[in-house]
Amino acid sequence: MTSSSTQIYPLPNRTDLTELDIELPSREAAQPIGAILVQAGALDQGDVNRILEYQKKSGLLFGEAGIAMGLLDEEDVKRALALQFGHAYFAPDTAGFGEELIAATDPDSDAVEHLRVLRSQLMLRWFENDARQAALAVVSPGTGEGRSYITANLAVLFSQLGKRTLLIDADLRRPRQHEIFNLTSRVGLSTVLSGRAGWEAVNEIKSLPGLWVLPAGATPPNPQELLSRPGFARLIQALRASYEVILVDTPAGTMWADAGTVAARCGAALMLACRDATSVPRVAHLADDLRQFGVTIVGAVLNGASPDKPERVAPNTAARLRA
Repeated sequence: MTSSSTQIYPLPNRTDLTELDIELPSREAAQPIGAILVQAGALDQGDVNRILEYQKKSGLLFGEAGIAMGLLDEEDVKRALALQFGHAYFAPDTAGFGEELIAATDPDSDAVEHLRVLRSQLMLRWFENDARQAALAVVSPGTGEGRSYITANLAVLFSQLGKRTLLIDADLRRPRQHEIFNLTSRVGLSTVLSGRAGWEAVNEIKSLPGLWVLPAGATPPNPQELLSRPGFARLIQALRASYEVILVDTPAGTMWADAGTVAARCGAALMLACRDATSVPRVAHLADDLRQFGVTIVGAVLNGASPDKPERVAPNTAARLRA
């Protein structure tokens, strides 16, 4: 994937398909997995020839044959397949991200598959309806309900679709995105809103093509005032021109007024509730407040967090979107 901007188009009718001029990559352009492994230093050409001979006899796929012969391990094959299909891949112990960023470090897990379903629903319900609807705040009533976890992993998954994606940490009270993405700079949203930084505050995540993160920055003494000033609204409006998907992390909605302010600037919110932790009346109260601000509630997600890791989605529980 490249960092160049792409355009969102409506899905064509079946009768329009013949009129579209779409250039698809040729099969010849795809690099064979053997060549990728040679370039990576995992094999030499002699090893590739031996695997190809064994592959003809066994009927196995190239990677399976290499593993069966003891010339490759599963990590080698996963890394090569990721390169072949233009997908970012990280070995679990070398990613450099927080353990919560499972969309990057554990993409085959059940929890990530549930989040992919959520991504698809958000694309259909919000992001593909109108190119101007680029921003979405992730909100929930209380603390420890998984907002930062859901927001971070959805941002990774949207970038993997080839969408220019920006994650903004607008939780200026208890920010966490800088920890999840292992960002050390103290420059961030608070610095931008106070007029002490510009575009340099946005971090390009080069190992995840198409993804940028604007962390919260230093914790200010006046977060509500900073977010309520015209500068934040102007910032969101300016960013809409550069990114196709903007996801905004927020503080607890019933503890501070910040979440409502952020959601109003975005125009839409994804409501999050945590199994066995979030009360229905608190969710309903927050939803009513947001609607009074003119915020579109795109849907509600039940986050099945495990007791020992409240920010995580439990592997056996889906994050489900409800209208």
